[in-house]
Formats: sequence, C-alpha cells, structure tokens
Amino acid sequence: MKASIKYLLTGSIVAIAVIAVLLKYWDYVINPWTRDGQVRAEIIQITPRVSGPITNLTVNDNQFVKAGDLLFEIDPRTYNVALFQAQAQYDKSIDNYHALEQQVEAAHAQVAVSQANVLQSSSSIKEIDSQIEKDKAEYDRQLELIPQRATSQKSVDRAKANYGVSMEQRQGALAKLQQSKASLAQSQASLAVAKANLGEAGDKNASIRTAKAALEQAQLNLEFTRVVAPVDGYITNLSLQIGSQAVVNQPFMALIDSNSFWVHGFFKETSISEMKKGNPSLITLMTYPDSPIEGVVDSIGWGVSQQDGSTGYELLPNVSPTFDWIRLAQRIPVRIHITKIPENIKLRVGTTASVLVYTQKQTQSSQ
Repeated sequence: MKASIKYLLTGSIVAIAVIAVLLKYWDYVINPWTRDGQVRAEIIQITPRVSGPITNLTVNDNQFVKAGDLLFEIDPRTYNVALFQAQAQYDKSIDNYHALEQQVEAAHAQVAVSQANVLQSSSSIKEIDSQIEKDKAEYDRQLELIPQRATSQKSVDRAKANYGVSMEQRQGALAKLQQSKASLAQSQASLAVAKANLGEAGDKNASIRTAKAALEQAQLNLEFTRVVAPVDGYITNLSLQIGSQAVVNQPFMALIDSNSFWVHGFFKETSISEMKKGNPSLITLMTYPDSPIEGVVDSIGWGVSQQDGSTGYELLPNVSPTFDWIRLAQRIPVRIHITKIPENIKLRVGTTASVLVYTQKQTQSSQ
C-alpha cells in the first residue's frame, strides 16, 4: 500500500513537472522572449557651423541639458568684423542704388529735353516751309511783272534774295533737326544704360539683394558662434577644452535625446510570425533586473545584413562553412516603444535588455 502511494506521488510530481514544462514551452512559443535586447536612443552629433577656437565651455561630461541651453561658444571677433564689413557693404549698395536712381532721373530729363528740341526743330521747319512758299510765290510774281514793267529789277532781286535766304534757313533747320534727333537717340541710349545699371527697383534690385544676403549670412555666422542644445538630453563622451579649435561641419560633441529612448529586441526569425505592431511587451534591463518596463511593439525589421555572397579577398564571394544538420535562425530586430518607465530607472544607450512580447494581446491604440 505504501509503495503504491509512493509511486502515485512520484507519478503526480512527474506529471506536474511535465505539464509545467509544456505550459512554459507553450508560453514561450506564443509569447516570444529574447535576452538579446539593447537600449537605443537618438544620438545627435553637435556640429559647429563656423570655425574658430572655443572661448567658453558651459557643460561637463554626462551633464543633462535642456533644449536651448548654451553648450559652448566660438571666438566671435572674426565674425563681428565680417558682420561690420557686410553692413558697410549693404549701406554702400543702398547709396549706390540711390545714385543710380538719380542718374536714371537725369537721363529721363535729358530725353525730355531732346524730345522737346526735336519737336521745336520740326516746328521751325514747318514755319520755314511756310515762309519759303510765300517767298517763292513773291519771287514768281515779281518775275511775271518784270516783262510788263510793273515792277523794278531791284524788287525782283530782293524777292529772289528772300527766297534764297528761306531755303538756306530750311537747310539749317534740317541740320538742327538731325542734330536734335541724334541727341535724342544718345539720350535714350544713356537712359537705357542707366536703367540697366540700376536694375530692378526697390527690394528686387540684384545688388541690394546680394548685399542683404551677405549681411544676413554674416549675422547667421555670428549667431552660429553660440552653439546651443537642440533637444533635452545628456552630453556624453565630452573631450573638449577651452582653446580647442572648432572646425565647421566636423562633429564635436554627442547629445543623447532623453525623449527618444526605445529598445531593440533581436528575435529569432522563428519567433516573429505571430508578432504584430501594437503587441504589449515587457522589458527587463540587466541594470535593473527587478524593475520591469512596459512597452509595445512599434515595428518589425524587414531585413538583416547577409555575409554570404559579399565581396571578399580578390573580389571573390565570402561563403561561411555550415553544417547541414544545423540551421541557425537569423535574428530580426524588433523596435519596442517604451510606454512606462519606473521612477528608479535611468535609461542608458547600449545597455542590455531582455524583451518579452505578448502576441495574443493588442494595445487599444493599435486596434
């Protein structure tokens, strides 16, 4: 009897153990879990936009900064000088523009004078033509009267002289008209040159826009000597000193965006078939093993790098040896959005995490 009870208890314990193992395995199958996880965040490379020695360093390594806080300053003296020069050039461009405007106005006035001279010359020719007609008629009349002895030779000579004078006056008026037209053409050409030198009016003027752009660039360069934090975050791996030379477009400092932390879980390809965006997840950091973090699946990677087939020595393909009876599953990155962080936890980029995903659940926001 005692032996039967002993076998029954042993069998029960074994059955419970088997059931527990099966349940655990089933839980593992439907709720994938990986120890291959890592904390990530957006890392901003602080890059100066102007060059020069650092004259003021306001942060320390691993310090928390807020968006807009001053990080460091570059010697502004060179850029102050450049700003003064750009301002002077802008002022000079304005003065030149006004001078060219006056030249255009003067050219307009000269064109008006030349046009008036042309009109006056044309009017004079008309008056002279009228006088010529009268003088010719008088001369013809005198010629008709001379055979009749109704006039004197002196009157004929006087009429002829008057007619000749009128013709000479007409030649002079024609020459003056040509001169007035030539002066008008020259005035119009001078006006065209003055307008071309002036360019567009007001703010559309090319020389003013060029000078204004140079002035704005100089102002920006002076502002760029003060480098501020673009986001809230942590300065890390700081190795700057006052006097260090900042080089334009060369990364100078790392800033970890404190509002961008997420976790990458690298799951076996056999574990992601039922995984979907919105599945709740549980994150456990190696730093804080007793303080789990709540998260949700944000996205699942669509590819990983392949070593086989890549170009190797002498342009030959790299092919790794494999065992036909062993097939290693690839690891697929799954991005986990952190929804709730316990107060005692300080997230740090690169730290290790374990990730559990509940594939049978879905957050309300993703449904």
